[in-house]
Amino acid sequence: MYKETFGDNIISFYKYIRTPDVSRFHVEVISPFQASTTQTCTTGFFKKFYNDNKKRVYIIGINPGRFGSGTTGVPFTDAIALEHYCGIKNTIEKRKELTSDFIYRVVKAFGGTKRFFGSFYLTAVSPVGFTKNGKNYNYYDDRKFYDALVPFLVDSIEQQIAFGAKDAVVILGTGKNLKVFTELNNQHGWFKEVHGLPHPRYVMQYKRNSVDSFIKQYLDILNKVLS
Repeated sequence: MYKETFGDNIISFYKYIRTPDVSRFHVEVISPFQASTTQTCTTGFFKKFYNDNKKRVYIIGINPGRFGSGTTGVPFTDAIALEHYCGIKNTIEKRKELTSDFIYRVVKAFGGTKRFFGSFYLTAVSPVGFTKNGKNYNYYDDRKFYDALVPFLVDSIEQQIAFGAKDAVVILGTGKNLKVFTELNNQHGWFKEVHGLPHPRYVMQYKRNSVDSFIKQYLDILNKVLS
């Protein structure tokens, strides 16, 4: 009997995602998943690296930005990384995004895309991104906005956990993102262990001279959750 793979489930999740109505907050949603260009990227990526039913450790960020996964549909992956590291050719404008740049340095240091994605699943608390006044906007930037999003966030997380999540989770962002996710996890009991790591954008924007030490910090935690 045919059994859907981890990758099939991810593709279906993004294909049928229902974006929240946040217009009353004067916020726009970044949801590129219905575009044919994006679907080519996501289908190629998830079929290549998730064509199995293995459980994985989830690495969860905040929400997509305008220039990385907001264009490719692949979490933490800009068009350059998608082509150069993942071998997924695409026609999207090749613009380097800081978060993606750092993540793929970690991927390379861990042993490459095959080993990394065979062990980990990258996603975000909100699978869609947001902008306000033309700038990236985080799901937690306003309490009323967050409260309105909670049902969508919880449903999205639970759908993805069903793909095959291990008991430990890694949260990117040791401030608000870790705090909010820990509160949600305490309420819903999704994961037994929650580990936090500095967000890639913080590292690349404010600690660029110490990138190698942050990569080591990532590797230490990633190897720990797999042991």
